[in-house]
Amino acid sequence: MTDGLFWAVAAGLAVVVALVLIGALRRVPGDGSSADGSRADLAIYRDQLAEVDRDLARGTIGPDEAARLRAEVGKRVIEADRAHRATTGSGGKSSTWAVVALVLALVVPGGLAAYWRLGAPGYPDMALAARIADLDAGIANRPGQEAELEKLGQPRDAALDATLATELAAIRDPQALRERFRQHFEAGEMQAAVRVQERLLAVEGDAAASADHANLALALVAEAQGYVSPEAETELKSALQRDMSNELARYLVGEMFLQGGRYDQAFRFWRPLAEEGDPAAPWNASIRERIAQVAELAGVRYAAPAAGPGPTADDIAAAGEMTPEDRQAMIEGMVAQLSDRLATEGGDVEDWNRLIRSLAVLERLPEAQKIYDEAKAKFEGQPAELSFLRLAAVETGLNP
Repeated sequence: MTDGLFWAVAAGLAVVVALVLIGALRRVPGDGSSADGSRADLAIYRDQLAEVDRDLARGTIGPDEAARLRAEVGKRVIEADRAHRATTGSGGKSSTWAVVALVLALVVPGGLAAYWRLGAPGYPDMALAARIADLDAGIANRPGQEAELEKLGQPRDAALDATLATELAAIRDPQALRERFRQHFEAGEMQAAVRVQERLLAVEGDAAASADHANLALALVAEAQGYVSPEAETELKSALQRDMSNELARYLVGEMFLQGGRYDQAFRFWRPLAEEGDPAAPWNASIRERIAQVAELAGVRYAAPAAGPGPTADDIAAAGEMTPEDRQAMIEGMVAQLSDRLATEGGDVEDWNRLIRSLAVLERLPEAQKIYDEAKAKFEGQPAELSFLRLAAVETGLNP
């Protein structure tokens, strides 16, 4: 549809609506029907006066009674005449036409002006398939890892890369590389963590596990401050090709689609994690907090599952037994990040509970006890929160 044709159709529809409203106003009781009623009353009063004259001529009533009746009917005639003049005079017509003018002024130019400001004049029709194609193109053409780091003002250190390349070239033991990855990740040295994990994948080749690729993607995302780059996406695809149930990979793929506006795909990847995922996983709370909003943006009616009081120590321990060593390193890194966030920004009681339980499972009991004592001081005077924290302490073997 051309711009001229669109505006012609829009203006025509506005005029039609205005005419319908004007027609309704003209039929409102108070102009024609009220005048007709006044005229009918005058005719009745004239008949009454004639009847008084006939009764006087027949001698049915006397002169005094006839005068009194004429006076009473005369008053009614005067009142009816006034009412008739009011409904047919210029005042009623002018007020009606004032309303008509107001309707025309608001509906036609007002409607067009409102669309010009709030609508999208000249914007072409865009079907759902076209919008999805545009979003997919945006995801495919998003900036790479290096470009994002430059944008963040944290470009990679070339000298560090050279040093790491020399050091890592001599290491072929996957276990040693996993341990070094864990150390760098926990220390927040993400560039080094990325390079170590890349070396691990090069050493392992096709034998690399799903978790190995997921951990590299995680390090890339952490390095880019949450941004899921095309390089991270490549590792996530490799992780899911090896194990479609890899929860870390599914979580990060959901983040990628969320950043690209594909809320439907983000919901598809997150829903199984929200409903059946490991409750001890560091990303579980984040998904539960946001999945209802993601579903709404995706146009899906969805009631998020109610979050329980938090995973028990046995639940987390069981998850730890099933997790490979490299996944354990990732969990420890996420625990470190949660600890730093609580120290600098604070958090709710569930965040403190999650940190206490995770530290206990990692057998860092002195640190868990210290965090529990800090949490008690923070939530002093809040019985419900303190009870929640005490349960975590008892179940993890701390001193409540």
